[in-house]
Amino acid sequence: MDFVVVSPSEHASVVSITLFVALLCACIVIGHLLEESRWMNESITALAIGLCTGGVFLFTTKGRSSRVLVFSEELFFIYLLPPIIFNAGFQVKKKQFFRNFMTIMLFGAIGTLISFFIISLGALGLIRRIDIGLLDIGDYLAIGAILSATDSVCTLQVLNQDEIPLLYSLVFGEGVVNDATSVVLFNAIQNYGQEHIDVVVVLRFFANFFYLFLTSTALGAFAGLFSAYIIKKLYFGRHSTDREVALMMLLAYLSYMLAEFLNLSSILTVFFCGIVMSHYTWHNVTESSRVTTKHAFATLSFVAEIFIFLYVGMDALDIEKWTFVSNSPGKSIGVSSILLGLVLAGRAAFVFPLSFLSNLTKKSPDEKISFNQQVTIWWAGLMRGAVSMALAYNQFTRSGHTQLPGNAIMITSTITVVLVSTTIFGLMTKPLIRLLLPSSQKHGDCLSLEPSSSKFFLQPLLGNEQDSEVEVRGQNITRPTSLRMLLSKPSHTVHYYWRKFDDAFMRPVFGGRGFVSVLPTSPTDQHDHS
Repeated sequence: MDFVVVSPSEHASVVSITLFVALLCACIVIGHLLEESRWMNESITALAIGLCTGGVFLFTTKGRSSRVLVFSEELFFIYLLPPIIFNAGFQVKKKQFFRNFMTIMLFGAIGTLISFFIISLGALGLIRRIDIGLLDIGDYLAIGAILSATDSVCTLQVLNQDEIPLLYSLVFGEGVVNDATSVVLFNAIQNYGQEHIDVVVVLRFFANFFYLFLTSTALGAFAGLFSAYIIKKLYFGRHSTDREVALMMLLAYLSYMLAEFLNLSSILTVFFCGIVMSHYTWHNVTESSRVTTKHAFATLSFVAEIFIFLYVGMDALDIEKWTFVSNSPGKSIGVSSILLGLVLAGRAAFVFPLSFLSNLTKKSPDEKISFNQQVTIWWAGLMRGAVSMALAYNQFTRSGHTQLPGNAIMITSTITVVLVSTTIFGLMTKPLIRLLLPSSQKHGDCLSLEPSSSKFFLQPLLGNEQDSEVEVRGQNITRPTSLRMLLSKPSHTVHYYWRKFDDAFMRPVFGGRGFVSVLPTSPTDQHDHS
């Protein structure tokens, strides 16, 4: 009988993975025990456990290492980020998301650009005065894109989608669009170079940005519709629900990898793929497949989130990076303070002005963003996380190592901003929401946003198309013309006509809620149709 000899490197990998899995289990158990805490959430718990574990490893290895695994941007962007973003799109309440779509795009795209310029110019003007080493203009532009990426994962664990739907949809949608915008900005900075920045380069940059945004969204929607069509036509559930679940997972991941292959924004692609799959594909599978996919996607996303924060906590104590800045701790503290201040200023510079502009387009007081809600949005987006860490490693390391003092200071400063923002701002988010948005206000928001704001508007639209008046509760209400509808309630009007188009053309082809197939073995529930 032959025995396989395990090499020392393979044995070390087995030990490392075993320890990391054990730490993940510990994070889940401790996070569950602290679930009712006013201050803690699972992200902060994983970060704290990572810091403690890193300290133990640093002590036991006598300062040589604080990590169980070696960080890789490929590990993050290829394996950990896709399930998080896809599940975000798959679980989102589409009605709230698209009702506030213009505000979300205003915050996520335009707001990120404003934050990018403020952080980049501020870093260029202030950090250059501190002699930290050789950095070029591209590095300062990159740090603007790096620190413009918010951490929506930690924030959304604090917000409740049912209690504060408006805030949740704004923060959630902005977070996804913000991450995609930051990554596109970062890639554009690396591709265009910084030797000759003129009007032509800036115009090409913005043209490339909108091209990536539109094509990435279209690719995600196409992948979702393709999965819906295939599953509806072939109906795998007649033989095996496992095939349905596997096909949904693989097609979602394929959309992400196709976007990477085509140099598009994979975050936007997989996000909109999740939205389209939840609208069409999910309703074409069997009931058991629906339950399985819903929990499988949520579980993968949950484990990936915990994995990221656990690693960030351990990597924060990596001795290699801190050795470079040990001789000049004052410079590192100064750079970290400047960057943290720029993050605060950059977010405030777009949240309050853009909220004011958004409120100008809203006639109903219930749809306007109050000042307390603006403060909550500003605060909730201050946290920086794994996307910022991954982009910082990509910009300031070479082959996984930090070789220059200036790069080391920028990496340690980014880590400091991530730790401070996640812990301090994250710990204060729950109490701040309770202070600014009391329970009565939150429940009032929930009630007013769902039925009341659209009731008087949609009820006349659901009547007979030929009649100019519709009787509602004994009263005759004049149905507004299409132009008046669009001018007075643009989001509701677009939603109304989209539903008509969806029912008439999309659902007969791609399936979805409310559509009943001609096949007697239709996977779509009859109660959905009724």
